[in-house]
Amino acid sequence: MVTRERNAAGIGMTSQRTRDRLVEALSAQGIEDKRVLDALRRVPRHLFVDEALESRAYENTPLPIGSGQTISQPWVVARMTELILENGVPERVLEIGTGSGYQAAVLAELVPEVYTVERIGALAKQARERLRQAGLRNCHVRHADGYEGWSAYAPYPAILLTAAPETVPEHLLEQLADNGRLVAPVGGSGYQELVVVDRQGDRLIQRRVAGVSFVPMLHGER
Repeated sequence: MVTRERNAAGIGMTSQRTRDRLVEALSAQGIEDKRVLDALRRVPRHLFVDEALESRAYENTPLPIGSGQTISQPWVVARMTELILENGVPERVLEIGTGSGYQAAVLAELVPEVYTVERIGALAKQARERLRQAGLRNCHVRHADGYEGWSAYAPYPAILLTAAPETVPEHLLEQLADNGRLVAPVGGSGYQELVVVDRQGDRLIQRRVAGVSFVPMLHGER
């Protein structure tokens, strides 16, 4: 639980200079969309990890966030965000797997509305507080089973999954708008393929982008 206000600006290993170095490294590793790089430059990743790990917040690596979950590697966050924006800026995005709230925060810097679903109640509560501290008011967090999505605001022009199902859930595809895009890691435990699914009417066009490693997407709430 977040118990006090934290310094969003950061100092030392959480300073803007450290954030800038991370963005430079991501650019050197192939992240090309300036909008995405600028969003990562602005978002204080150190707010989205435990205080004990703040000094590592701007390493290009995943970090534990409790409850058996991780905050994704910044390169992966950047690449998935690039894919969401590839055909233009969607008016709203559905994210499945809020986790720390960092991916939602990056999206919230770029799109008008972000709807994000987290199955673990403690993480959902913590993410709401961290997003508030980051000053992001266009993120809406729901504690629910991610396999159900968030039908109240469907259809979505874009859907992003930050946990890996073995196959793309049909219920989420049903909430994807025509000409919409879904980005997800898909596969078994330990290694998955980052997949892009584009809807064109009744057609779903799928392509693989890269190998990735995410926590599995599980059913139910806790």
